[in-house]
Amino acid sequence: MQYDTVVKLLNKFHNARVLVLGDVMLDRFIYGSVERISPEAPIPVLCVESTLDMPGGAANVARNISALGAGCTVLGVVGADSTAQELRAQLAQSPAIRAHLIADPARPTSLKSRFVAEGQQVMRADWERKTDLALDVTRELLGKFAHAIHDNDVVVLSDYAKGVLSEFVVSEAIRIARGARKPVIVDPKSPNLSRYRGATVLTPNRLELQGASGMACRSDDEVMHGAARVLEQGICGSLVVTRGKDGMTVVGSEGAVHLPTQARQVFDVSGAGDTVVATLALAIACGGEVVESASLANMAAGIVVGKRGTATVTPGEIISSMPRLGRYADPAKLYSIDSVLPLVREWRDRGLIVAFTNGCFDVLHPGHISLLDQARRTADRLVVGLNADVSVRRLKGSGRPIQGEVARATVLAAVKSVDAVVLFASDTPLELIDTLQPDVLVKGGDYTVETVVGAEETMGRGGRVVLAQILSGHSTTDTVTRVAASASA
Repeated sequence: MQYDTVVKLLNKFHNARVLVLGDVMLDRFIYGSVERISPEAPIPVLCVESTLDMPGGAANVARNISALGAGCTVLGVVGADSTAQELRAQLAQSPAIRAHLIADPARPTSLKSRFVAEGQQVMRADWERKTDLALDVTRELLGKFAHAIHDNDVVVLSDYAKGVLSEFVVSEAIRIARGARKPVIVDPKSPNLSRYRGATVLTPNRLELQGASGMACRSDDEVMHGAARVLEQGICGSLVVTRGKDGMTVVGSEGAVHLPTQARQVFDVSGAGDTVVATLALAIACGGEVVESASLANMAAGIVVGKRGTATVTPGEIISSMPRLGRYADPAKLYSIDSVLPLVREWRDRGLIVAFTNGCFDVLHPGHISLLDQARRTADRLVVGLNADVSVRRLKGSGRPIQGEVARATVLAAVKSVDAVVLFASDTPLELIDTLQPDVLVKGGDYTVETVVGAEETMGRGGRVVLAQILSGHSTTDTVTRVAASASA
């Protein structure tokens, strides 16, 4: 996929909104070590060291959409229990997600608990109820869906076969979406794909397609023929078949395209399908054709399987995963933490001094340019940490950023004084600073040394902290306020 095409699509993500309907759940990862076999039964004894909770299922689709810089409304059903409280709290951490979770005391909140030792799952325990929703709950859910449809650009039906997406709910949701002229992307679980009739794109995995088509789906040709059998029934416009280590196959009216896997290493496949459907839906919402949207989703999946747990991916990570044009020839100067480390080490091997500064850089103005120029004058090379969209929203509110992270990074990378841009999704750059260990840490003069994140760690390593002079009269917040006032006048 061409670099320019990727950037063009990703630059539009922050203006898109996705409506997700499906089986929300909580993913719980229980990490520990196994040193002995139980004397009570021939099973390993896991000595628990840590527990990590994450939104799962349709809630993880929403989390992926938020991480990609877009807005999301997620509709689902939970129980009246502590698991629901934790799931709501998890989703509330993202201002980009509007969660409307209907409480049904008659069912538990779906919970998947994975027990992991030395990077390997040793067991999984599920708490769930798979029966269809009660009639009153179904009516309430579809009412919320019909109300939300007009505020969103695309619909995702995330089916985990937990009872929310009954045949009736699916058919009604697709009918409402088609009436509103919204594309519908379905991540199916039922082997009866005809229940999703009317969808724009279905994203079955290889085994799901095999069950639906009644054909072996191992090779490229077999997958293509199995998908063609589904398309002949007029169920959907296209299929994007996920095939694990064999990548993806896109089959539509114009034929089939096979996309090899982009994964460099596979650490954990939990939630990878959620990343695929989230990226695919966003790309289609932003005007992408199905094949190029699937190519982008394939790139995102290749990144997320290299992470631990039910993970997400950001636009910056997608851009920085693309092959370099040469040793120093990357015109975007955009890096992930992993990819910038070799470059920083090489600079140090050459005896160069490395400086670091960070910020949101939402609407680049003369004050930003002054800060960057001053930072660059303190060293031979300057690395800029850029807050990802999810981080900006937490810090500045749901109305920010004005520009998505890829657009901000692209503009920032065009500044002559900047040598590398690294996106980070946390609220502070401390982890990035600890990883890069810059010789000079630069921040604006409206800070004190004591309030600069990473100052203590930098000086403890023998580095120094520089407070740059502030160019008065320039502020992103003031600029945004003036534009808003002018627009409303």
